[in-house]
Amino acid sequence: MASLTQLHSVEQLEQFVNQPGKRLLFKHSTICPISTSAHDEFSAFLEENELPAAIVLVREDRPVSNDIAERYGIKHESPQIFLLEDGSVKWHTSHWKITRQAIAEAVQA
Repeated sequence: MASLTQLHSVEQLEQFVNQPGKRLLFKHSTICPISTSAHDEFSAFLEENELPAAIVLVREDRPVSNDIAERYGIKHESPQIFLLEDGSVKWHTSHWKITRQAIAEAVQA
């Protein structure tokens, strides 16, 4: 099972995204049923795969969530997932498109 880090600050985000290799970044709304479903899919993927991963709770840590949108020039959505490799976004999707299979296919590509 992969470890999951919760990011509370832009500094923590900076440290996470600047590490080498592939890693997953998940933006989650704790009050949204679609986000809960996507979180379940994300968690199921992590249970079966060893890949560094982080989560940002968009309501609780809004500055971090906003920084992600600005940093990568990708409109904020929630839920939203990013596959990062060496600091760059290689793939991203949101809402119902966040499935264990979609994440696996993106990681393997």
